Order: sequence, then structure tokens, then C-alpha cells
Amino acid sequence: MTALVEVRGLVKTFGEGETVTRVLKGLTVTLRVGEMAALLGASGSGKSTLLSILGTLMRPTAGEHLMLDVDMTVADDAALTAFRNRHIGFVFQFHNLLPDFTALENVIFPTAVQTGRETDGMRQRGRDLLARVGLADRIDFRVPNLSGGQKQRVAVARALMNQPELVLADEPTGNLDSAAAAQVMELIAEINRDAGTTFLISTHDSRIAERCQRQISIRDGVATG
Repeated sequence: MTALVEVRGLVKTFGEGETVTRVLKGLTVTLRVGEMAALLGASGSGKSTLLSILGTLMRPTAGEHLMLDVDMTVADDAALTAFRNRHIGFVFQFHNLLPDFTALENVIFPTAVQTGRETDGMRQRGRDLLARVGLADRIDFRVPNLSGGQKQRVAVARALMNQPELVLADEPTGNLDSAAAAQVMELIAEINRDAGTTFLISTHDSRIAERCQRQISIRDGVATG
């Protein structure tokens, strides 16, 4: 498969002098178009740091970071923001939905903010995505009236709103019971299979990792797998 993301010799340090902490220590990994990969590692291993760099939310200290053959390390902040909004989606453990908004409003909100307004096309895509994730009957429900699993499915729909090539999921089932977690993973696998969206899923759950086509492990600041 064609490479979607490539990082080589990735280094990330925090602090200076005697207080410096080297989290990533020359990490190299490739994500291929259309794959679903699990990101494994103990707490503090650098998983969240790597996700932040891959999502262009954080810059590496050294190394190469390419996505769609674009060099992310030389892009300015405005270019990174535009690239992220177009090509990358995010799903978080605690869904990060706006509680006073409906499911539909949450799905289209990031896109509406970027363009400065809502459009009929946005609303229709939002409805289509919510139907795709099994929430056609919850479109107008506000967040407090949704179950945990339903909230996370709204978060998946939101991540797909701009048709990104890459979705980064940080413990997306960590706050769900086993049944809801299985539903969310089935949904992610279906989207990966049908739409060809690449997923990188950070998890501590071996059952989630086993659902993925590949397991990438971070240990001592480097990656294997």
C-alpha cells in the first residue's frame, strides 16, 4: 500500500538543560493508505506525543514528518492548521462534544467555524454521517440525552465531516463499557473498509488492538511493528 504518513528519526524533547526530558528518541514509522493500526505502549511512553505530532498539533524537535508527500516540519502555523482541517480527523476518549448542542450541530460545528457559516450542504452531510453511524433517530438530541456509546459515535461522525484521509483516535473506547466499545470499533472497522480512511488508534486494550490490521508499539521512545 502507498504511504500516507512517514516519520523518520523523530525526536521530541521537553524542557532544557538539566530538566530536559527526551520522550521520542529517533522514532520511525509509516502509516499506509487505508490501513487501521493500533498504537500501543505504557503510560508515558510517548503515544500521545506522537499523536499530537502526527495531528500537526505539536512540532517535533528533530526528524522528518511527511504526510501526502508534504513536509510538515517546514510548514508555518497557518499552513499546518489548513492542512489539519482538510486532511486529519480526531476522536478523543472523552468525545469533547459541546453539551448544549445537538448531535447534528456537534458534527457540523468545526466545519461551520472554518467557513464562518452553516450551509445546507453541511447539514445534509452531517445528517448522512449520523445515519451512517446509526444515529438517524438521534440527530436532534442534545448531548446530555445521548448514551456514552452514542456520544462517541457522534465524535466519529464529526471526525469524518471533512472526509479526512487520516483519523487519529486517542483511547476512543477507554470510557465505554465493553458492549459500547465493541460497537464503536465495529463502526471504525466498517468505515476503514468501505471508505478507505486510515485510522491510528491509541489503546491499552488488547482486544481493541487485535481488531486492527497492525500493532505499532512504542517503548523507550522508539517504535516497532
